[in-house]
Amino acid sequence: MEEKVLNGSISKEAQAAMIRKERTANNAWHKFCRNKSAVVGLIIISLMILMGVLAPVLSPHDPNQINVLQTYLPPFSEGHILGTDDLGRDLLSRLLYGARMSIVVAIGATVLGGVIGILLGLISGYAGGVVDAVIMRIMDGMFAFPFILLSILLVTILGSGVFNVILAIGIGNVPRFARVVRSKVMVTKNEEFCNAERILGASSLRIMFSHILPNTVSEVVVYATLCVGSAIISEASLSFLGLGILIPTPSWGNILRGGRGCLTTAPHIATISGLLIFIAVIGFNLVGDGIRDVMDPKMKK
Repeated sequence: MEEKVLNGSISKEAQAAMIRKERTANNAWHKFCRNKSAVVGLIIISLMILMGVLAPVLSPHDPNQINVLQTYLPPFSEGHILGTDDLGRDLLSRLLYGARMSIVVAIGATVLGGVIGILLGLISGYAGGVVDAVIMRIMDGMFAFPFILLSILLVTILGSGVFNVILAIGIGNVPRFARVVRSKVMVTKNEEFCNAERILGASSLRIMFSHILPNTVSEVVVYATLCVGSAIISEASLSFLGLGILIPTPSWGNILRGGRGCLTTAPHIATISGLLIFIAVIGFNLVGDGIRDVMDPKMKK
């Protein structure tokens, strides 16, 4: 009898251990880590952030220091690992500080566009009727412009500079966030728990922000991650066109612009800056795909 009890207790302990092990294996972090491409993307993003944060420490030279006697030096020249640009400025130093600028602009524009878009999407999806029609027609009007064209239009009106570039790209992101949130709100507002809250006398603001908004987090996080990569391309495009971050402030876009005119004599300037933009965008896209797989119950293995 005691042996059966003992065996029963052992089996219960083993069962509890299996449950704990399964829960650990299926938590968000472990599922994310099982996606090798997402881990690669996270490493890329981490390195990019470290480049920006530690730019003053890692930079071997002042990024704006001009030396006309050392223009267009090739990579691995003495004192210049990645060579120099058309004004003799150290390319490695400018790329490190350019990473900081790309991070600030991309994250700032994504947060700005996300906040405004989420609020408009919540109001539009929950209110419906005329309010929904008016907000969505405005969003459709913004959608009529290609994203980069809308950003160029806004930055032309607002002017160049870091804040104006963030504002232009952020406003360009608003319709996309609004659409994503609105579609989720229109489904969630008719769920039983929302109807129960209405019966209990909860206000519309409480229902929207305490019950509906948390249910849109997974879609918003995934889309925001992808938008950061898009914002990096937009900032680089605006700076390449001479409308974004202006020289002498280093930016991957204006470094690429500087290398445009010397592709035959100093191809390393455009090649390295363009490659960094490409790798950074790939990193954010890989992480976005990994987060989507973690948060989407249909993607469980």
